[in-house]
Amino acid sequence: MQATLVSMPWAIFYRPSIQLGALSAWLGKQGIAATCLHPYLDVAQAIGFTAYNEISASTWAGEALYSALLFPEQAARAKKLFVREIPGRKGDFTRLATTVAQTTTAWLARQDLNGQTLVGFSICFSQLLASLYCASLIRKRYPGLPIVFGGSACTPDLGRGLLDAFPWPDYLITGEGERPLAGLIRHLAQGSALPGQVMARTSQPVSMAIANRMDRLDMNTLPSPDYSHYFAELAVIGQPFVPELPIEFSRGCWWNKCSFCNLNQQWHGYRHKDPDRVSAEVLAMARQYQCLDFFFTDNALPPAKAHQFFDRMASAGEDCRFFAEIRVPGDMEELRHYRRGGLTCIQVGIEALSDSLLDKMRKGVTVMENIHAMKMATALGIRLEGNLILEFPGSTRSEVEETLRALAAVLPYRPLQPAAFFLGQGSPVHAQARQYGIKAITHHANDRLLFPAPVLRRLDLLVKGYRGDRIRQRRLWQPVRARIREWQRFHDNRGRKSRPALELRDGGSFIIIRQELPGQPALHHRLQGLSRQIYLACDQPVSKKRLLARFKTVKEDQLNQFLAGLGEKGLVFTDGKQFLALAVRPEQNQ
Repeated sequence: MQATLVSMPWAIFYRPSIQLGALSAWLGKQGIAATCLHPYLDVAQAIGFTAYNEISASTWAGEALYSALLFPEQAARAKKLFVREIPGRKGDFTRLATTVAQTTTAWLARQDLNGQTLVGFSICFSQLLASLYCASLIRKRYPGLPIVFGGSACTPDLGRGLLDAFPWPDYLITGEGERPLAGLIRHLAQGSALPGQVMARTSQPVSMAIANRMDRLDMNTLPSPDYSHYFAELAVIGQPFVPELPIEFSRGCWWNKCSFCNLNQQWHGYRHKDPDRVSAEVLAMARQYQCLDFFFTDNALPPAKAHQFFDRMASAGEDCRFFAEIRVPGDMEELRHYRRGGLTCIQVGIEALSDSLLDKMRKGVTVMENIHAMKMATALGIRLEGNLILEFPGSTRSEVEETLRALAAVLPYRPLQPAAFFLGQGSPVHAQARQYGIKAITHHANDRLLFPAPVLRRLDLLVKGYRGDRIRQRRLWQPVRARIREWQRFHDNRGRKSRPALELRDGGSFIIIRQELPGQPALHHRLQGLSRQIYLACDQPVSKKRLLARFKTVKEDQLNQFLAGLGEKGLVFTDGKQFLALAVRPEQNQ
């Protein structure tokens, strides 16, 4: 029994596929030989790593290139989408598509798939059309070789459509792939029963309720991902970079309430590994592959267990560095523990800077907590990446105005990225569309450019289009888009980017705040005595009631006037209930 597993473009080229690494390690444990192939390395080398990185950062551009190859009649429409996504490469579409086709063909010609029990494609973001294209080439060269699709994009609804619309995939796995893939290989090689999470072209899919009960692996029993195949392929192209290794702490999302999210359709039952197990995996991988940068694939790290993990990494001695998605941290001490253990870059689910909008999104956080997270990350030298979801259905003018006020306060911090709302299949918004003013759900307009109409009608894709208040939302949010562009320009044009744009230095009886503003020389503010004490007391969000209780000689109207003046200068943020001093005192200076 032998399997070949493939990860197509547009996976991130400087990371091995954790899907392939995890599956091959599991199959090896079951006595099944597996070879992992990463043709995205060949494509990246052929078109250039800069171009590849730019294309892989787009949700649609890479799919447009493979659409033109898979459906030549769609080439003009696919090019239109590509140019819209990456205007700077307007003249490159035909050349890139030709290079991708030649590279994929040449890559496949070097493979010997004779004697394989099956070929499996892991399909995540922006890999569907690439996988279909490669599967079509494999079918021509190896007509009898079974082909299976799986991965986070392979929901049951999409699976039915794929098997109906395309002749190349024979099977599709939904949910966690370890057990069903091993079972499918035994089914093909030995005639055992078809596993419950496997859809076949000639069979009715087994009830997902049954499949889900089979799905919940104890993560501590899983072998570490095997990335040896990736590094062997990387050596062939000359290894022009040091890879970042994906690592898995948990499956699913412990919060799992966000109304816009459809990421967890494939996970059933939130689980995580023991911190000791994760730290042991990291250290073993670092030594085996001689890499020190790691990327957590989790939707959100489990807070208590993550705390223990980073404590262990801090004491280990190796200079490992991590990226992770986390929920808004509770306080500075929590984030400080993460930083000591090597967490240098975080994706925080900011999503909105309006409290009522955060409620609609079911984020479970406030604007004050979001801004405090941005401040804490800046103070600790952690790169915070986050999105601001624009055009959320049913957003109001007052929510846009609240967002604009908050954007003025966060000017000193690293800019967030604007992300237009998209309707994800299976998300709470999708399931309760009417409650959000959505009148009809349709195919996404971009999918109409990628797929011929007869094919698209048979597919139930993960990103939907809809009819509702989209035009109104687009107009409402234009000022926010403009403000974010100004925010980004301000930070792009700053001279010494390692220095906070709003920095506090404490002189014991006074503080000096240095403030950078767009198009102006740096300002300096000096606060002495009681003014200093009050400002420092606002280092974390604090209510006016607590401030008055602490500073008993200060009258309420005096406090109101003082804080209002600091707010007008951009030194303090208030949500009407609490106050937060915005100036940062970098921890490395303390």
